Amino acid sequence: MSALEIKGLSKVYSNGNVALHDVSLSVPKGSFFALLGPNGAGKSTLINILADTVLATGGSARLFDQDLFAERNWCKRQIGVVPQEVAFDPFFTPREVLAITSGLFGSKPDDAWIDHLLDRLELTAHVGKNTRQLSGGMRRRLLVAQALVHKPKLVILDEPTAGVDVELRRRLWGFMRELNAAGTTILLTTHYLDEAEELCDHVAIIDQGKVVTAQPMADLMQQVASSYLWMNYDKPLSLSEADTLALTDFKPRVSDTGVCLQLGKLENGQSTFHTAYEAAVARFGPPQDAGVRSEDLEDVFLRLTKKEIRERT
Repeated sequence: MSALEIKGLSKVYSNGNVALHDVSLSVPKGSFFALLGPNGAGKSTLINILADTVLATGGSARLFDQDLFAERNWCKRQIGVVPQEVAFDPFFTPREVLAITSGLFGSKPDDAWIDHLLDRLELTAHVGKNTRQLSGGMRRRLLVAQALVHKPKLVILDEPTAGVDVELRRRLWGFMRELNAAGTTILLTTHYLDEAEELCDHVAIIDQGKVVTAQPMADLMQQVASSYLWMNYDKPLSLSEADTLALTDFKPRVSDTGVCLQLGKLENGQSTFHTAYEAAVARFGPPQDAGVRSEDLEDVFLRLTKKEIRERT
């Protein structure tokens, strides 16, 4: 069962700007799902449609098999959103903020759960302060607590660790992993792609309002990510026509220190490392140093989005 099933979702603003174009996504129940894209790709518009702050132009969406647009009240109670913007009444304390938010979702404040959130998000020592007295990182953690206070089944994290120090970020992710392991579906947008690769089991990349890819993280990295053989000669190299022809299977690139060759797999599944290495040595001689580098999610993201941009221009 999908936690969220989106089909053909579109959004065209009154000025003619197309923010989303025929977006279809399936977020598996219980997944930790990364929604990635460059600035202006349409991520915030999609989240705002889910949160009922922006109306879709077309398409459909089902949340836990309920029509998101027809059953808005029910669906809102199943979603917790951590927005990018921090906005609290400056005169309320963190505990008051969470109690009021519970009421807005039609729930009686659960004091034990509120205490747990304040403790796990390291806000207990600051419960007597007004929100205007909290630091930026504390306010962002309070946003997370506010999104979780009504125990939603789907949590949307929109750049949740912006402005949070590295150590606290790791502890926050530990808490989110626990929630996910307990069955909460998490939809994450972030520009920290190393975090997305480490945390998420599924990923979708959107660009210019369109889905570039959507699949399990492991499948994306296996199918799209490449490995490269780098060979250091400690001097600039140039490629002659003969060099390019001899190394064409490895898409050679030269730099100020040597050459880089893209690796693939042979029919038996083994890497083309030895073939590439021997071909390069035949052209340039033995290197001073050599090694293999595998692409990470950031490499894949940049390659896919740049390819989309090239195809549209």
